[in-house]
Amino acid sequence: MRIAYVCADPGIPVFGTKGASVHVQEVVRVLLEAGHEIDLFCRRTGGEPWPAAAAARAAGRLTVHELGRVRGEDVADRERRAMAADGDLLAAVTAAGPFDAVYERYSLWSTAGTAYAREHGVPAVLEVNAPLPDEQARHRGLVHADAAHAVVRQAATDASVVVCVSEPVATWVREQLAGTARADRPAVVVEANGVDVERIVPAAGRPARPFTVGFVGTLKPWHGTETLLEAHALLRRSVPEARLLLVGDGPQAQALREQARALGTEGAVETTGAVAPVDVPALLHRMDVATAPYPAAGEGYFSPLKVYEYMAAGLPVVASAVGQLPGVVEHARTGFLVPGSDPAALAEALRELATDAGLRERVGAAARAHVTSGHTWTHVVERSLAAAGLPLAAREPAGVGS
Repeated sequence: MRIAYVCADPGIPVFGTKGASVHVQEVVRVLLEAGHEIDLFCRRTGGEPWPAAAAARAAGRLTVHELGRVRGEDVADRERRAMAADGDLLAAVTAAGPFDAVYERYSLWSTAGTAYAREHGVPAVLEVNAPLPDEQARHRGLVHADAAHAVVRQAATDASVVVCVSEPVATWVREQLAGTARADRPAVVVEANGVDVERIVPAAGRPARPFTVGFVGTLKPWHGTETLLEAHALLRRSVPEARLLLVGDGPQAQALREQARALGTEGAVETTGAVAPVDVPALLHRMDVATAPYPAAGEGYFSPLKVYEYMAAGLPVVASAVGQLPGVVEHARTGFLVPGSDPAALAEALRELATDAGLRERVGAAARAHVTSGHTWTHVVERSLAAAGLPLAAREPAGVGS
């Protein structure tokens, strides 16, 4: 099939290092490996494609249409311009067609992908990762709220299926669709994030080194990294050599460095800065335990990409028992769940794992087996396409890896 993949979100550089960027890259990778031809429509690339995607691009199997960011004098002006730019995006998709199917990552002001599918009678998957109008209003400001809700209703109505990363997101989409007049509403299904278990594998042996606690992700307040630093300081009272490896960058980076100095752990905390997805596996191999220390009062609709990657690496996970995490991590079998925003509880779980290498190996192996059995990106994309009546395999795999 020839597939249009549409990601109109200006905050997602499709070849970047953010979690959302990785999600785009993995879906595109699976589609390419299945033998499809992809036209990728985006606002910005944020860099060069990974090597195998670059090869697919050179072979004419991946075409990238970078349409540029939408700017404005203020929030209201940017919103108006973004709504107008959606027409230009639809024109670009139409001009590049014809396509056999559309896969659109829902963005705040775009209906272009599913509109093309409706106008040309082809199947469309709409992937929804968050209630974006709510996020926009809370974190960045939203002037045209009614228009934003109208966008998601239109995009969802025009889709063959709406694939949501969690049940709370699916509930939100169903609430949006309840306000539409159409009786033949699309199916709304839940499909959490996945992982590439061939790119991310367990380390070959564990070299002698200080016990190392890890975290991968953007350093933002809602990831709970300040709680992790407190827990690490508590852990060092019983495991003095324990180190902390923070993989990623973000607005909290400087505050975390200052916090480590205040806690007296600065010399035991390493930050890598932004890291390309291709470099993440080697950094996971430097960890003995990986963490997802989300705060207790955080938003509960997310699907934790980092946790699936930790599990694929055969690492025992210590995660906050919030949001979707209790459905991903089985306590004491594939990881450990602790209360959010509780550094003492987090430190105690880390201490237990630090002092029992056999426990780390058992839990890490069970975690790897869990994601391999049904949570790879291939599983995710195959089920998403099937929900729209589409097969994944087009022909023999073309060997396009990440």
